[in-house]
Amino acid sequence: MNRERADVELLAAVISANSSGASGQEAAIRLIHRFGSLRSILHANNTELLACRGIGRARLAALRALPELARRYFEESLPCGEAIRSPRDTESFLKARMQHLDHELFCCLYLDNRHRVLRFDELFRGTIDGTSVYPREVVKEALGVNAAAVILAHNHPSGVAEPSQADERITKRLKSALDLVDIRLLDHLIVGEGAATSLASRGLL
Repeated sequence: MNRERADVELLAAVISANSSGASGQEAAIRLIHRFGSLRSILHANNTELLACRGIGRARLAALRALPELARRYFEESLPCGEAIRSPRDTESFLKARMQHLDHELFCCLYLDNRHRVLRFDELFRGTIDGTSVYPREVVKEALGVNAAAVILAHNHPSGVAEPSQADERITKRLKSALDLVDIRLLDHLIVGEGAATSLASRGLL
């Protein structure tokens, strides 16, 4: 089964429940042909979606619920008070929270000395061109929850998860600031479309 066919069948299953009118399969095919991908469909505004034949209010509501369901599902992979089980859980959680955004968001995951999750904060919001990150605020919040370690993350709305020179510079500044108060910086993850890049794995911490 090719990717487009699989996407159509998945989309049809979602929008067919509790709705009437054109078949879910037909409506799903129209959506894929109109927008090109599931991601583009979920990013489309209400007017654009309702303009597609077969999409009414009930099916629109089902489409709007999908990203939130995904975010809540992956959020449960990193519940507060539980230790991080694997880097994959962290990556899945961050991708669900950030990869759909059209603006840049800088986040911190605070951990105790056994790598149990204390809190997840969305600290700085920017535009598609970048965001301002203040090390003092990161340190302040980390001390406020008595964190022993921090994982940083931000998204690239372009979809490209490669670290820029600016990303490397702010990572070094944050690591230096956290080192001063004996808090370890474990990683900085850059979230793109369908991928995340670890600066720790690149030897950039």
